[in-house]
Amino acid sequence: MSTGRLKIEWARQYMPVLGSIRKEFEASRPLANLAVGMALHVEAKTAVLVEALAAAGAEVHITGCNPLSTQDDVAAALNEVPHVQCYAKRGATAEEYYAGIDRVLDARPAITIDDGMDLIHAIHTKRRDLIPGIIGGCEETTTGVHRLRAMAAGGALAFPILAVNDTPMKRQFDNVHGTGESALAAIMITTNLLMAGKKVVIAGYGFCGKGLARKASGLGARVIVTEVDPRVALQAHMDGYQVMTMDEAARVGELFITTTGNIGVITERHFAVMRDGAVLANAGHFNVEIDRLWLEEHAEGVVRRDGIDTYRFGGRSLHLLAEGRLVNLATPKGMGHPVEVMDLSFALQALCTWYIALHGRRLPPGVHEVPGEIDVAVALRKLATLGLSIDRLTEEQSAYLQSWSQGT
Repeated sequence: MSTGRLKIEWARQYMPVLGSIRKEFEASRPLANLAVGMALHVEAKTAVLVEALAAAGAEVHITGCNPLSTQDDVAAALNEVPHVQCYAKRGATAEEYYAGIDRVLDARPAITIDDGMDLIHAIHTKRRDLIPGIIGGCEETTTGVHRLRAMAAGGALAFPILAVNDTPMKRQFDNVHGTGESALAAIMITTNLLMAGKKVVIAGYGFCGKGLARKASGLGARVIVTEVDPRVALQAHMDGYQVMTMDEAARVGELFITTTGNIGVITERHFAVMRDGAVLANAGHFNVEIDRLWLEEHAEGVVRRDGIDTYRFGGRSLHLLAEGRLVNLATPKGMGHPVEVMDLSFALQALCTWYIALHGRRLPPGVHEVPGEIDVAVALRKLATLGLSIDRLTEEQSAYLQSWSQGT
């Protein structure tokens, strides 16, 4: 058995929710005769999703959504699966990366699944001939949903997209626990540095930032949060973390992790005041949060290690991990989110893909919320796999919650 297949089989045993959906898909084949185009991180958990969609009858064409997150042995294993074509390659050049996007679109997908909106962007800017044949799509990550909402607000989005990222079963588990654990694990295994006692600066206190702050604090770090939203900053303060501007944090931080999804979060003026040995990492989707280009152009010397670029400025060194790309996937030993977390996220993706196939033609163009029943169904399936049960409302309780006439 190949190393890629071994990785996929390892992941599969810890993904019982998606496994239960696959069994149903194999019986009903709800995606029969549909081409599904995907741009996701090509690694073992993603492969389990791809195989579930193929079992549902789809012809699946997939490429990467980050040049450094593909595991080549998993990509090779996927190319041995019937009705699956994988075009991803680790370390792809910009030309190779976008060629993979084009090859997915050459399959004329009826449904798209994106992590960062690259497929949808290419369709709307270069491949508009495909639009009439597209039923709809799903978007996995915060950055992609932000871009899609901007498109929709400008009247540019031509078909319906489910914002998978925005549903509670994604945010509360994938973003909080998945990013929180996997980013810190990748940083620690890449640097072999201690978290306990370290001043860790987390840029952005959204769901990913909250997860990182909670996990870093649990490891004994002294957490500092930077924010632009006063309400969220106040929440971070009341959660027990220091809150300050990045200008202030740059002078005292030892490890910096960006999670904002925005550009220019750590720049030249911050680099100028950082202490010797400061470590910089990004947990947002695109490599725009830390100004790597400035570091490359202005450093007096650069030392390259696996997953670490060290930039020297006189007597100081600043260490950038994974070229400023997603640290939990783009470091040499980055494995992405834990398997059990992605079981939930990819169960959502599988059911949302099915939903688009059934209802997409009746939905107007734009960004749509994931139906609540899908979110609840994934939670119930997960509880069942854990052997846990919960209470249910009685008829009297349901009637009370729907009434306005009953009070004190």
